[in-house]
Amino acid sequence: MHSPILSVSHLSKTFDGGFAALKDINLEIRKGEIFALLGPNGAGKTTLISIICGIVNASAGTVTVAGHDNVRDYRKARSLIGLVPQELTTESFETVWNAVSFSRGLFGKGPDPAHVEKILRALSLWDKRDSKIMTLSGGMKRRLLIAKALSHEPQLLFLDEPTAGVDVELRRDMWALVRSLRDTGVTIILTTHYIDEAEEMADRIGVISKGEIILVEGKDALMHKLGKKLLTLELPGPLAAIPDALNHHPLTLAKGGHELIYTYDSQDDGRSRIAELLRDLGAAGIQFKDLHTTQSSLEDIFVQLVKEGQA
Repeated sequence: MHSPILSVSHLSKTFDGGFAALKDINLEIRKGEIFALLGPNGAGKTTLISIICGIVNASAGTVTVAGHDNVRDYRKARSLIGLVPQELTTESFETVWNAVSFSRGLFGKGPDPAHVEKILRALSLWDKRDSKIMTLSGGMKRRLLIAKALSHEPQLLFLDEPTAGVDVELRRDMWALVRSLRDTGVTIILTTHYIDEAEEMADRIGVISKGEIILVEGKDALMHKLGKKLLTLELPGPLAAIPDALNHHPLTLAKGGHELIYTYDSQDDGRSRIAELLRDLGAAGIQFKDLHTTQSSLEDIFVQLVKEGQA
């Protein structure tokens, strides 16, 4: 097992007013993975990232980046991290080329025009290299933030809500870009409240709620473990109530009695139970016009987890 690139141990943060933003967070990130941190607004995602990046001080606990403590060995730890913040705050009159070159210099890296060119080409910003930032579109500005974060060749890249407020097409471009960055060996942590982003991108998913991590799981395992399947039966006419003879099946009525919904676990073999259900429906004299199955999405699972975490 490789040592983790990021290790967060017993991390807590209480702000001056007594608000506990983070409570005893433990998290290990593996080199080369895409890790999605999911949580509702105010759950503590940005506070956690700010502490790891050394922008906010923790109240308790430790953070190490590739073995370097981010307090005792701040410069080394921070030089391994790239951060793409949510806010598009960028120096308006600066050119794209100068902004990225300057970011590189901030981390004590010597000029490397070839590296800056490579990043700008990868982010489709090469044609804009001499443009002033104020002339860029919102999508281009977001790409520029990523370019600046990559300027000093970090090993760990944080994307805080990378596609908030950008259109669907650009989101897809960003996803492709994140994957290509991972292919070059960069480890990526993204925070998002777009469930489809995590479903599309992540190898593992952490769910944070009210300052606590309530789950860390491989995405496929999570989908498998918590995914439910629904079998929807469309009825020719409304049913007033589910007959007693069918009470032992997990059935609910929907759409004013026009649909019967049967819920089963995706990891069980539901087929034999569905066959039994269909036999029992026939015996109870219930006909149906059509049937279809749907699987619960990560969104359904997330909503369920956060509810449980707050219970």
